[in-house]
Amino acid sequence: MAVTARQSPDFRTISDFRKRHLPALSGLFTQVLQLCQKAGLVTLGHVALDGTKIRARASKHKAMSYGRRKTAEPELAAEVARWLAEATASDTREDAAYGVDRRGDELPEWVTHKQRRLEKIRAAKTALEAEARARTEPAPTARPRRGRPAKKPLGTPPDRAQRNFTDPDSRIMKARDGFIQGYNAQAAVDAAHQVIVAQGLTNQASDAHQLEPMLASIKANMGRQARELSADAGYCSEHNLTALARRHIRSYVATGRQQHGAASAGGRRKTLPMIRVHAMKIRLRRAGYRSRYRLRKQVVEPVFGQIKQARGLRQFLLRGQSQVAGEWSLLCSVHNMLKLAGARG
Repeated sequence: MAVTARQSPDFRTISDFRKRHLPALSGLFTQVLQLCQKAGLVTLGHVALDGTKIRARASKHKAMSYGRRKTAEPELAAEVARWLAEATASDTREDAAYGVDRRGDELPEWVTHKQRRLEKIRAAKTALEAEARARTEPAPTARPRRGRPAKKPLGTPPDRAQRNFTDPDSRIMKARDGFIQGYNAQAAVDAAHQVIVAQGLTNQASDAHQLEPMLASIKANMGRQARELSADAGYCSEHNLTALARRHIRSYVATGRQQHGAASAGGRRKTLPMIRVHAMKIRLRRAGYRSRYRLRKQVVEPVFGQIKQARGLRQFLLRGQSQVAGEWSLLCSVHNMLKLAGARG
């Protein structure tokens, strides 16, 4: 305000500045977090981890499945060819009626729109096939496949695989208000003052594969690891619990959905003895209402509420996973700045 003499910059200026300096602004998260640590706002005594689904800047109605693309592509190609033939015949008639010196090289909008859509369908179809080939391509030392021959050739995506035209990196995800086209934003929050100590963003709907990257981010950002960590059932797996034990983190991870009014988050999930999931289920049940797992809801969920409700984040403004990840990092930096300002005030 002092530098600009209280002059408000245009919203386009702010938007262009953010786009131009997004990589540098993404690194701002670590710098603000270090200031919070110096101010004594971060103890890493207990960290709660969770993810939330946020809408992408794209409509889920602009997505098309691979099966639909296979039928839509030849239909649109035939329609475009028919319209081009009609346009050529119309040009010939108009040249005969009005002369050839008049300009007529622009195609009508109703033709170019279909052509653009056909190009997008073909590009999205090629991208889905490339992703499927990357997933199913055998390793150089892999043994030949046994059993019945595959119904579809290797590298062919399933008919239900979808890709969005507007933001191809975003995915269809289930949220509280139904299915949305969006991203999965992750945050690890310190219980002392609700400071975000690690953040990330992915286009995978499941949280199971995000625990280890978030643990690595905590260590990279803070220089040390949390003593305790709580997370909901989406992070519960034998692999994740082993990773927590390997890092000597006392964990409280729900093994199932917690029933309303229940004392623990063990859920009705059947577990086998002598595995870590079963041991976690016993740990949560023994503690009951005194379990440290109860801290998860009062630590991480209010942070998502503040970002979504107070800051008005109902939909990302940028497109593409790398751009949206920078936007999420900036929003987490703002949250920590407000915590720092409130503590010093």
